[in-house]
Amino acid sequence: MRKTLALVSVLCVLAMSSAARAVKIADITHIDGQRSNILTGLGLIYGLKGSGDGGDFMPAVKPLVTMLNKFNDPATVAELSKVQNVAVVSLIATVPKNGVRKGDKLDVYVMSLGDATTLRGGRLFVTPMQGSIPNGGMFALSAGAVSIEDPSTPTVGVVKEGCVMEVDMQQSYVDNGKFKLVLEDPAASWTTSSLIARTINGAESENGETIAYAVDPKEVDVNVPPPERDRPDGFISRIEQLSVPMIPSEARVQINERTGTLIVTGDVEISPVVISHKGLTITTVAPPPVPTPANPVVKNRDVVALDTVSGGGNAKLQDLVNALEELKVPVEDRITIVKELYKTGKLHAKLIVE
Repeated sequence: MRKTLALVSVLCVLAMSSAARAVKIADITHIDGQRSNILTGLGLIYGLKGSGDGGDFMPAVKPLVTMLNKFNDPATVAELSKVQNVAVVSLIATVPKNGVRKGDKLDVYVMSLGDATTLRGGRLFVTPMQGSIPNGGMFALSAGAVSIEDPSTPTVGVVKEGCVMEVDMQQSYVDNGKFKLVLEDPAASWTTSSLIARTINGAESENGETIAYAVDPKEVDVNVPPPERDRPDGFISRIEQLSVPMIPSEARVQINERTGTLIVTGDVEISPVVISHKGLTITTVAPPPVPTPANPVVKNRDVVALDTVSGGGNAKLQDLVNALEELKVPVEDRITIVKELYKTGKLHAKLIVE
């Protein structure tokens, strides 16, 4: 039973945010153990129209010989030397983070390992799938028609719902009466993990005891109350629905040079600095008193004035980015300027370049 005083404490914590904005714990964390898993296999594609590995490719012919022998159709490598309709492939199926049950179907991706030129029109022969658990045995069987998703890579395909689970794969969340909340990377910090722990303790602890504590910036451990350990679903659901105030994001600049993306989060500042890059010039068009689009007054200036007063002596990076955008400065040049600011210590934020 939750105490009224505990609920009042939670409301006080939530009220700390002047904007009264909050996020659910479930939105910025996941429970340890809630993860995807990979199943793998090595199989044969048959029915190819002369586009297979070829009879001189032993890694494909030997499994074919073994398969025929199992079906009481003995054959030798020499007898299959002209085979062109089979290809040896690797198989991968991904088990979703919430697990699967016996009979569930997954997509299985196939990739040629030999000399096949295309897998188009082929079918995957029944193949056992193994997991990451050592000596775990067979988890599923895969078979079915291969579809080519990208015509430019015809040696890679997918068998839709071709992997059929033969066992249950359930995730384990509670261990020894405790589960772990793992913060998603963008939210991970000591401040956030500590705030989550305090929120849980204020809402769910009995007699003021600590049931949740921050282990590090990414993990909060939570003890399930003894009366609810046999059926912890209700307790876990309540924890995930709790809200924590949105705290200011850390000052961070994330750059993806391949896509030309620059993302600024938090209150990123730059120290007073003079920037000269490829002779940048700000051009503004001021219409005369009687606006004449055909005869504007053009003024050129080479200096951008950024506010260093309200920021305590520093300007905001966002102001600089906005100014560069108004100047139609290419994104590659904007990224270069930001990287140089970071190198000289004038950019007060974490820089992440992808």
